[in-house]
Amino acid sequence: MDVKNILSAGLSLASMGLVFGAGLAFASQKFAVEKDPKVEAVYAVLPSANCGGCGYAGCMQFAEAVVRGDAKPNGCPVGGESVAEKIGDALGVEIEESEKMIARVLCKGDKDHCAIKYEYSGLESCISANMLESGPKACSFGCLGKGDCVSVCQFDAIHINEKGVAEVDYEKCTACGACIEICPKDLIELVPATQHVVVDCKNEEKGGFVKKNCDIACIACGICERSCPFDAIHVVNNIASIDYEKCTQCMICYEKCPTNAISADETKKMVAFIEEENCIGCSLCKKRCPVDAIEGEIKGKHKIDPEKCIGCGECIEACPKDTIIMKNI
Repeated sequence: MDVKNILSAGLSLASMGLVFGAGLAFASQKFAVEKDPKVEAVYAVLPSANCGGCGYAGCMQFAEAVVRGDAKPNGCPVGGESVAEKIGDALGVEIEESEKMIARVLCKGDKDHCAIKYEYSGLESCISANMLESGPKACSFGCLGKGDCVSVCQFDAIHINEKGVAEVDYEKCTACGACIEICPKDLIELVPATQHVVVDCKNEEKGGFVKKNCDIACIACGICERSCPFDAIHVVNNIASIDYEKCTQCMICYEKCPTNAISADETKKMVAFIEEENCIGCSLCKKRCPVDAIEGEIKGKHKIDPEKCIGCGECIEACPKDTIIMKNI
């Protein structure tokens, strides 16, 4: 073994390493891309969830888009209003208020209501089950309950309930959209967090056939549409659909639905109340009320019948003296 040659080779490699290292160090400084301090400031206040709910691959990409003007500062669903305010402070801009959204599983067809076509014994995955005749449920639009949505949720906000249907924990939900993307039935949608009346069904088949498969499904009867005083619900493609911009959450559609396909949080039910000492008897509220729930004569004190009131708020908009308030019942 020639030690001299080995040492010579080692020194040569070490020299080359030093030269290349110096070259890389020089290049890293010479060609370094300067970081925008605004991007860094925005990124610093983001939750680093990298969930994609903002529409971008990660928090850094979102921060860059905000600074470029391609994304709104309040576009982070995980951070919500508090993060939006911090982004506004970092950029020196005023942030528009945005309504909190939550994911909602539009299906109530659990094992007590929806018929079964066959016993499924394959891979515990909605995507896999859906490949076999649209899954074991007789309703081809129903939740399969295999938990694909559960597996992708980073916030522990969705679970399969004891009756085999996915349910969202609205307190934990960040509206990131991961569950929406993975659901093979397209059953999960974002709805305003303040929306307490929702059609929990997406079956677009016709009435009799639908009823046979699931006794809690929308049968497109149109009763809700005909009952709504505000033109806020219509049957489209054999399924009732609520226009949340028009909906006053009076809950009439919920009360009239013959199959209970429409859900409502009755604890949020409101009724109007007139502070009589301030009432001037103009009767504008009475004329505006769509259900004839207000009593009183011109120039006299008016009262609202809580049994008739649907809590729509029309009287509040009509009152020139701001003497009508809403109360929870």
